[in-house]
Amino acid sequence: MRSICFYFQVHQPYRLRNYRFFDIGEKHDYFDTYSNSFIMRRVADKNYLPMNALLLDLINEYGSAFKVSFSISGVALDQFAEYAPDVLESFKRLADSGNVEFLAETYSHSLSALKSREEFEKQVKIQSDKIKQYFGVEPTTFRNTELIYSDEIGTMVADMGYKTMLTEGAKHVLGWRSPNYAYTNAINPKLKLLLKNFQLSDDIAFRFSQQSWGEWPLTSEKFVDWLNNIDQKEEVVNLFMDYETFGEHQWEETGIFNFMRALPGRVFSHSNYTFNTPSEVAETLQPVGPIHVPVPISWADEERDLTAWLGNDLQDEAFDKLYSLESKIKNCGDEQIQRDWLLLQTSDHFYYMCTKWFSDGDVHKYFNPYGTPYDAFINFMNVLSDFIIRVDTICGSPKDDRKDIKEMAEKLMDEMEDATRKKIKSSKKKVKKTIDQGKNIKFDDIKNMSNTAIKKLVKEVDINELTIALKDASTEVKEKVIPNLNKKARQTYDELQQNLKTIKKADIKKYQKAVEEKLKELFRK
Repeated sequence: MRSICFYFQVHQPYRLRNYRFFDIGEKHDYFDTYSNSFIMRRVADKNYLPMNALLLDLINEYGSAFKVSFSISGVALDQFAEYAPDVLESFKRLADSGNVEFLAETYSHSLSALKSREEFEKQVKIQSDKIKQYFGVEPTTFRNTELIYSDEIGTMVADMGYKTMLTEGAKHVLGWRSPNYAYTNAINPKLKLLLKNFQLSDDIAFRFSQQSWGEWPLTSEKFVDWLNNIDQKEEVVNLFMDYETFGEHQWEETGIFNFMRALPGRVFSHSNYTFNTPSEVAETLQPVGPIHVPVPISWADEERDLTAWLGNDLQDEAFDKLYSLESKIKNCGDEQIQRDWLLLQTSDHFYYMCTKWFSDGDVHKYFNPYGTPYDAFINFMNVLSDFIIRVDTICGSPKDDRKDIKEMAEKLMDEMEDATRKKIKSSKKKVKKTIDQGKNIKFDDIKNMSNTAIKKLVKEVDINELTIALKDASTEVKEKVIPNLNKKARQTYDELQQNLKTIKKADIKKYQKAVEEKLKELFRK
C-alpha cells in the first residue's frame, strides 16, 4: 500500500498598522487590531470553520483510514484565542479524533533559522508548548517556515530531537529523483525528510479554478487517475499546501470543498493508497538516501528559494537591522519588548517588501496591506526605529550612563530616514533597470524567462502566430515554451506542424517580431 500525506500550513501574521514617521518616539502600539481581527474573522468563516467541519465529517465517515496534518504558527494560535475562539475549538475537535498530527514550527513563522540558532530553538519551544497546551500532544515532526530547509537547518532540527522534517521537492535539488520517497538529512541521517510533490499539490492549491488550465475542471476522478499513473514503486505522495487554499485562495464557488469531500472515497474505491500522517509515513518507510541542500530552499514562488523574503536591498536592510538587536533583547526582562520582538520577526513583514516582477509578484498580494514594497519597507522601518529606542531605553545601559533619550531619538530618526531614502532609491533603480532591459528584449531571450512569464505570454499571443514564430527557434526556446502550453494550445501546435514545412522565413521573422513586441508590452505593465 502507498501513502497520501496531506499537510496544511495555517498562519496569519499580526499585521502592522500605518505607523508614521512622526509616531516614532511617541507611540508604541505597532499592530493593526482592526485589520487583524477582521481578516481572522473573514478567513475563519470562509476557510477554517467550514474546512475543519468537512475534515471532521470525513474522519467520522472513514474512521482511522483518513488522516491529515497541520502546522499552526504560534501567532495564528494566539489570534484564534483572541479573535476566533470558535476556530480554536474546531481544531481541538480535530485533535480529539486522534486522526490529526500537529507539527512543530517557529512561534512567529519567522526566518530565525537563517540568522540565530538560539532564537530559532526558543521560538520552536514556544510554539510546541502551545500545541501541547491546546491539543494535548507534543510534536515529533518539524516543518520550518514556508518549508525553508538546508542541510544546516536540518541538522539543527535533528539536534532538537525531531525525527522527521518536511520540505519542498525542488527540481534543482532532486534532479532526476522523485519526491515520492523518504530521504534523509545529508549531515545527520537520523532526520528523515518528506518532500512535497509540488506538481500535484499545486494542481489543487493554485490551478484548481484556473479555467485556462488544460486540465480544468479538476475532479476527484481525474486526480485519482493521476495518482494511479505514478510508478507503483514510488511510496508516498506528499500533498503540502496552505490551508487557506480551501475557501480563501480557491473560493467555495469553485467547487474546492466538494472536491475535497469526494477525494477520500474515490481514493479508497479506485486506488491502493492509504492516508497517513508525516510521522506514520516516516516510521513506515525506509529512506532511499540523503538529499544535499547546501543553499536554503523553500516552497515559495517559482524559484523555490529565499528571494520572496530576502535578497533585495529593502529586505536585507530591514532583516539585518532587526536581528542586530538580538543580544540586547536576550537579556531584557521587559515582557512587552519580548512580545514585540517576536511579532516583528514574522516573515510576512519581509514578504511584503518583495520587488520580484514579471515572475511571481501577484502571489505577494494576498492580504497585503501595502500599495508597494517601498511602503512596506518605510512602515516597518518606522516601527523598528521606535522599537530600537525602546530597547535602548529599557534594555540598554544603566540610566546613569545613558544618553539623553530625546537626543538619541532624534539622531536615530535622522539615520533611519536617510537609510530608508537610500535603500528605496537603490531598489527602484534595480526595478527600472529590469524594465529598461525589457525594452530591448529579443525573441531568443524567452529561454531565460520564468515559466510564469511564459504562461503570461502564451495567454496573450495567438497560438497560430506563436507556432509559426517557433518554427526555427532554438531548442532552448522551444523547450521553454511548449511545456507551458495548455492542452488545447498544445493540440493546435501539434496540428500546425505539418503545415509549416513550406513557411517563408520572412513570415517566421514577422511573427517572432510580434512576439517580441508582446513581451515588451508585458514588461511595461
